Amino acid sequence: MAVTSLRSGRRLLLDSATKALFQLLTWVCIAIFVGLALVLTQQSLPVLAENNVADILFSGTWDPEAGQFGFLPAIVGTLITMSVSMILVVPIAVLASVYIAEYARGSIRTLLSSSVDILAAVPSVIFGLFGLLIVAPLVDEVIAPLFGAGSTGLGLLTASLVIAVMTLPIIMSLSVESLVALPDSLRETVLSLGETRSGMAIRILLRAAGPGILSAILLGLGRAFEASIAVAMVIGGKNLIPDSLFDAGQTLPTLIVNTFGEMMSLPETRSALLFAALVLFVVVTAFNLLASFARTRLERHWRYQ
Repeated sequence: MAVTSLRSGRRLLLDSATKALFQLLTWVCIAIFVGLALVLTQQSLPVLAENNVADILFSGTWDPEAGQFGFLPAIVGTLITMSVSMILVVPIAVLASVYIAEYARGSIRTLLSSSVDILAAVPSVIFGLFGLLIVAPLVDEVIAPLFGAGSTGLGLLTASLVIAVMTLPIIMSLSVESLVALPDSLRETVLSLGETRSGMAIRILLRAAGPGILSAILLGLGRAFEASIAVAMVIGGKNLIPDSLFDAGQTLPTLIVNTFGEMMSLPETRSALLFAALVLFVVVTAFNLLASFARTRLERHWRYQ
């Protein structure tokens, strides 16, 4: 009895210690998040004290020496590359996820799932080299001539294709998880009613897995928005509003990457770049919160259908 009591007491002590550790780690993560937001805000104040927020966000002139910090070309470039990459990648990612989850079996399914996971872990700079060595020549020698456009291979289209490749494994992985998580009873019921396998996958399973897939797309949007090193290697780095997808451009992350090192000694310019980082921080956080909110609301919706 005494031994049993002692073991029970140790288990309770271990449970309490583990719970306290998890709570501590949670609060540490929250503290880091809040601290980062406060630091970026505090470091952005000098440029905001001298410039109107609207002027910074909607001005097309980036001339630090003249005290002009217009983000508009970078914002336009960010929106273009993000939109084009998502238009290209979402249909491919969703259909490929359906194949992996519903059609691939055995070693093929394992191989494909493992390949997607490995691709998601590839460093950003490797995607940048892929863009320089493969995508840029393809755009320069094949795609641009098809549209009668001139191109060096470095520009918004190349950056969009690189971002699409970077976000593909994230959207696919989470979409596959959402489809696999659906109960087998749902599949059996649909098939017993005479529905074809492809009809079940497209009309029923995608609808039922909608919360997870939407969440995956929103997280992919966040990745597309904050992509930096790889995009900086292939976008051209020009602070001009582009006239076409083949033009060189800039995004908010590449503006920071390309400018920060040489402008560290200029306080106002450094503050402007940290304000750009704050904008990215807020937008990516919003995408993640929206993904979580959408998943929760839609799961509740489908549960009561």
